[in-house]
Amino acid sequence: MTATTTAAAPDVDVATARPRPRPLRWLGGAVLAVVAAQIAWFLTHNDRLEWPVVAEYLFDANVLAGLATSIGLTVAAMVAGSALGVLLATGQLAAFAPVRWACTLYVGVFRGIPPLVQLLFWFNLAYLLPRLSIGIPFGPTFESWSTNDVVTPLTAALVGLTLHESAYMAEIVRAGILSVAAGQRDAAMAMGFTGGQAFVRVVLPQAMRVIIPPTGSQFISLLKGTSLVSVIAMTDLLHAVQSVYNQTYQIVPLLIVACFWYLVVVTALSFGQQRLERRFGRGQRSATGRWPA
Repeated sequence: MTATTTAAAPDVDVATARPRPRPLRWLGGAVLAVVAAQIAWFLTHNDRLEWPVVAEYLFDANVLAGLATSIGLTVAAMVAGSALGVLLATGQLAAFAPVRWACTLYVGVFRGIPPLVQLLFWFNLAYLLPRLSIGIPFGPTFESWSTNDVVTPLTAALVGLTLHESAYMAEIVRAGILSVAAGQRDAAMAMGFTGGQAFVRVVLPQAMRVIIPPTGSQFISLLKGTSLVSVIAMTDLLHAVQSVYNQTYQIVPLLIVACFWYLVVVTALSFGQQRLERRFGRGQRSATGRWPA
């Protein structure tokens, strides 16, 4: 039966084969082209966008200073939040129950409270604690300071963003650690490594393959989240453009300036994230990561 069927099958020359027509692709491409043309027409023919004003303030000194503040705040909060997140992740996986419970409670609280609420809370900390002090608990005080002098807008922004980011980084790091087979740690300890050495030298490098992608996304999200610090009068990028349009009333052009710089920085960070993913993912993927056509 098989031989008869094979003999009756027509000869097919692969070299002369043509791709199957897919009209839905052509339709989708046409729709996208029309939408792109409409957007381009809107951007180039709408006088209310005031592109000359955008060009005037794009490299304004105050705007660039606000951009530098946003980037610096992002880096500082991300570094501190990542370090604290690693400690929280290891604490959540600890065998000592009180440490595990405390870390889990911390993550739940600071993930559950919106970052804007946290920023406002820390900025108004002086209402609860008029003075901050160092001393023995329930004992004498060695030194104290006025809370209003210590908790400036910059301090409140750093504390609020760091605590919020550390809760998310703890979950990211914990997921990365759990993705590494337990036998890896056991094998390292069998070779004479201590628990800390096994974690730093064996477990964490392998976990980075899982940690890097969401960490890059968190970094980008944190950069955009720094715009929230404008509500506590900190001169970030958004606050800088707000200061200008509060005087000139040119709201839309100044917001376009802020959008432009956010897009530039986020695009640069996205390319950096892709390079890190390729570096830590070497030997793990053979495909391109794209869906087949």
